[in-house]
Amino acid sequence: MAQFVKDVEQLRENARRKIEDGAVTEAYRGDKDKTISILNEALATEIVCVLRYMHHYFMATGVHGKSVADEFKEHADAEREHADLIAQRIQQLGGKPDFNPRSLLERSVSQYIEGETLADMIREDLIAERIVIEVYTDMIRYFADNDPTTRLLMERMLKDEEEHASDLVDLLYIVDPSSGQTEGQDPGTNPLSKPAQASGNGKQKQPSGRESSSRRGALPGEPRSETSARHSAQSTEQFSGRGSVGAGSKINSLETASLGERDPAKALVQTNQAEPRDMEDDARTRVRRSARVNKPHRKAG
Repeated sequence: MAQFVKDVEQLRENARRKIEDGAVTEAYRGDKDKTISILNEALATEIVCVLRYMHHYFMATGVHGKSVADEFKEHADAEREHADLIAQRIQQLGGKPDFNPRSLLERSVSQYIEGETLADMIREDLIAERIVIEVYTDMIRYFADNDPTTRLLMERMLKDEEEHASDLVDLLYIVDPSSGQTEGQDPGTNPLSKPAQASGNGKQKQPSGRESSSRRGALPGEPRSETSARHSAQSTEQFSGRGSVGAGSKINSLETASLGERDPAKALVQTNQAEPRDMEDDARTRVRRSARVNKPHRKAG
């Protein structure tokens, strides 16, 4: 501390001189009047942001609008606090905070745009935040070491504005967690809009299981009706070609039943004619089996 104090009496004399300046001493290296003018522009900017955020807060309705409205209200409260801090700093420098509503938009670096939809509201607030971030960064570089108190104030507000911009971009866009890059607009920003119909994307409708099974094995260019008829014929050939007596009996029974519905007399005659042939076939089969069993074995010579 002693290395910064060379003459205590001289410091006391300097403090007594222009005592009405309050916090502004001879150590202040900045241009006080220009600093006050810059801060009044920042004050107007914060007030316009408060008004825009409050309008969006009351106008954000709907399913997705409620959560976004809470975000608008939070940002409005933060901007109002910024305005209070700026006004306090202007008063410390001996100036007067300018709250004149007539010249607010002229002094503000951000615009007052209401927006028609929820997405428009978020987009306009995001644009305003990005403008403020750029302007406040330049102000911080300007104040530097000439006005460290004002510089720290602007750095604090810049931090809040960057957080606001980050919150808004998360509401407006879908962010890929792996890369942090924005992938597209969040569908929730336009909840009443219908999703676009997918057309011309090269995707073909997949056939159902019944359709795919009916067309399986179809020849190139073959109509659907011919494919079904050919499948039916193949199934009939496979069934009748098994050569089993039971299968033939079933077919004869079905044919007889069908014939009986049309002409009972013919069906009875056909049944009586079929029964002797079946009996003769069975007798011949038993004789052949008996001959094979009773065949004598030849003696070895």
